[in-house]
Amino acid sequence: MPVPLAPRSTRRWLPLVALSLLAAAGCGYGSQAKDAGRPAVVATGAKTGGVDEVRIGYFPNITHATALVGLQEGFFQKELGGTKIRMQAFNAGPAEIEALNGGAIDIGWIGPSPAINGYTKSDGTNLRIISGSASGGVSLVVNPKKIGSPAGLRGRTIASPQLGNTQDVALLDYLGRQGFEVDAKSGRGDVKVQRVDNKEIPSLFERGDLDGAWVPEPTAARLVAAGGKVLVDEKKLWKDGQFVITNMIASQRFLKEHPGVVEALLRGSVRTNAWINAHPEQAKASIDRKLKADSGKELPPKVLDMAFDHVEILDDPLAATLREEAAHAVRAGLLQDPLLDRIYDLGPLNKVLRAAGLPAVDEAGLGAD
Repeated sequence: MPVPLAPRSTRRWLPLVALSLLAAAGCGYGSQAKDAGRPAVVATGAKTGGVDEVRIGYFPNITHATALVGLQEGFFQKELGGTKIRMQAFNAGPAEIEALNGGAIDIGWIGPSPAINGYTKSDGTNLRIISGSASGGVSLVVNPKKIGSPAGLRGRTIASPQLGNTQDVALLDYLGRQGFEVDAKSGRGDVKVQRVDNKEIPSLFERGDLDGAWVPEPTAARLVAAGGKVLVDEKKLWKDGQFVITNMIASQRFLKEHPGVVEALLRGSVRTNAWINAHPEQAKASIDRKLKADSGKELPPKVLDMAFDHVEILDDPLAATLREEAAHAVRAGLLQDPLLDRIYDLGPLNKVLRAAGLPAVDEAGLGAD
């Protein structure tokens, strides 16, 4: 059911999500992010729109494959010519939103919940969603010796990556639908929800400190490789098996002042996505090289294969599912009166898609035009 769009003057931001954003602000996005430097492809030729540098944020997750491959293979740099790219790798959505608000990045890839949260908190002034990137790639993986069915979650400790992030919202909504009561802020209740950084979840799971986790790829595949079992593949909870997991966003100021740079990056995104889908084996190798460059570690081949196969790469932002994800946050007690109108500006993307002979994508009534 669509989320009602109340007048802006009546919208209230719940302290819980504000707390999540403030926690990130208290640490500073520098503590939540890694300066990943510049792509291997050198900037050459004329600068796009006269811009010296564009700063790009992303997560080292396979659900951010567009960013990983596009940066690693130079698709974005080739479109930008002499305009240099500065890359910033984040571990948390609120930290990336803070960086966007603070002018530390211009464009980024991010999950739907932080995008909705940040947009609502700013009363619709800080960002626009300008493209899709990925669907799926999220699972609830559990210890099969302890949990054999949804009913077996009672009394167990289940992790999500962060309070108020996209997987946290999905987990809380799922538990509520199963009849479990959980306090969204503390994570206490019939099931204990523990917020843990993605990179720490596998070791805690192997030690037995966690009974399961609702996580994106490749963390989900790493848990399966460690003996876990997929209890819930989130795509099976959605109509047609599709839901937005990663969007491309831009600050409204950058979008207005540098449309040529935005269009160049969107061309790079569309070409990257087409290349990933046409060359899956090469794309997997590219993802692994970028993840190794960011973290110093490669993924085991079985983990990489499983994780990659679980994610659908696309240009469509699946805007209709954003309404549903906002509704999940409301039901979970994380958000009240979300602001969604005008969150999308897909005009530049549709211009790029038309030029490539591809069909336009829909804003589901939430566009800026």
